Amino acid sequence: MADTKREIERKYEAAAGDELPDLTRVGGVSGVLDKGLAELDATYYDTADQHLAASSITLRRRTGGDDAGWHLKLPVSDGVRDEIRAPLSDTVPETLAALVRSRVRDAELVPLVRLRSSRDIRHLVDADGNLLAEVSVDRVRAQRLSGGTGTAEWTETEVELADDGDPAFLDKVDKKLRKAGLRRSSAPSKLARALEETSEGTGPPTAAGPQQPPVTAGDHVLAYARAQRDAIVELDPAVRRDVFDSVHSMRVATRRLRSTFRSYDKVLDRGVTDPIADELKWLAGELGIDRDQEVLTERLMAALDELPPSLLSGPVRDRLDTWSQGRRGGSRQRLTDVLDGKRYLELLDALDTLIADPPLLKAAAKDPAKALAKAVRKDFGKVAGLVVQALDLPSGHDRDVAMHEARKKAKRTRYAAEAAAPALGKPAEALVKAMKSLQTLLGDHQDSVMAREALLELSAEAYAAAENAFTYGVLYGREEQRAAAAEAALPETWQTVEKEARV
Repeated sequence: MADTKREIERKYEAAAGDELPDLTRVGGVSGVLDKGLAELDATYYDTADQHLAASSITLRRRTGGDDAGWHLKLPVSDGVRDEIRAPLSDTVPETLAALVRSRVRDAELVPLVRLRSSRDIRHLVDADGNLLAEVSVDRVRAQRLSGGTGTAEWTETEVELADDGDPAFLDKVDKKLRKAGLRRSSAPSKLARALEETSEGTGPPTAAGPQQPPVTAGDHVLAYARAQRDAIVELDPAVRRDVFDSVHSMRVATRRLRSTFRSYDKVLDRGVTDPIADELKWLAGELGIDRDQEVLTERLMAALDELPPSLLSGPVRDRLDTWSQGRRGGSRQRLTDVLDGKRYLELLDALDTLIADPPLLKAAAKDPAKALAKAVRKDFGKVAGLVVQALDLPSGHDRDVAMHEARKKAKRTRYAAEAAAPALGKPAEALVKAMKSLQTLLGDHQDSVMAREALLELSAEAYAAAENAFTYGVLYGREEQRAAAAEAALPETWQTVEKEARV
């Protein structure tokens, strides 16, 4: 079983003979406790071409210290990583191998570097003896195990914030250490430094640095597509760990990619992108099996919370909970199986190939100010047609359908404008904002449509069970009012959108 720890730390370069300054002078520190010397022995694993190192991810097997075992570190932000741990074993635990699968695919994880460290540990504590941070001086010996035979030695100081500590405390320690002559390490991790100093002239792998500024229409479309591919890959471990909003975020990335392929069909050949778009649609469907049901249930539960007790009749909450559970079609294991499956990994490979060797058409070489704006205007025209159609229809099923279609097209137009924004500037940014506003209004209307359908189903089940169905009728009436309010607001909202949408 793996567990996760948020690690917030800073590393400093130091000479072997350097002494730490008096850290009791740091604000909030009442004592510095000497915790002795620990001998640590860690072997870092990666693919032969070092996919993990290129993404600033480390996977190691370490003995010694109080946290011996397997550690996978995923970057969160500068100086912040999530460390996922698993017990010691002879081979890479499957729980951790799965979390890097989107990076390594079918490649084998092999020993890359061995680091042996003598760690001199001190605890900074407050007046009550609570741990504020751990400061360690590490004397490191690195040995390359594959991709070279080099060795290296260095000394570094590491300051790790205590669990649930205030990150601002590290600034206080930083000021004291810098005053004593220490400087922040140029390497983000011990592994990065080891790779650099044992590379024997070949140089360590690096994360794909900043891309060249986009120039052509094709450059801009590919930059946006690349960002969505990267989002899918980077969100994979979070989805597996059931991190809040990760499933929704990955689903959005798949939608953005599909929309990009459709909106910019004069830039990228749909003969190549359509099959990939179909697979993205499949993945979005797998990600959303229970998501829509959860959103609908949350809406109905929130509506129940708004009702006074006098309007609650019968076991409404129990009925709603049973109904919701009965409509769940997925599970965590099902989604994990999808992410481990051949179809998903082949989709990631296809996206890599598309980014590396894009199927560019003639318009890809054109001035983005013209080519991208033309595509955005085309999408906006489709939205306009559907909104006008909805406004001309009487309230009812046909208007509901037209508003729902307008919502989907508004979303596509928004994504197209996002891709074009670096080239078109403020006009595209204004359109993104306008489409978000329209999308919110139309989305609330569609949510009301779905809620009313659900309430009809729930009331029928309650009636069949000889339960009082009064409350479902009350909720239905309120949803009708919400839908009517959205329809009444649409003309004015659309007028505002038309004024702001000048691409």
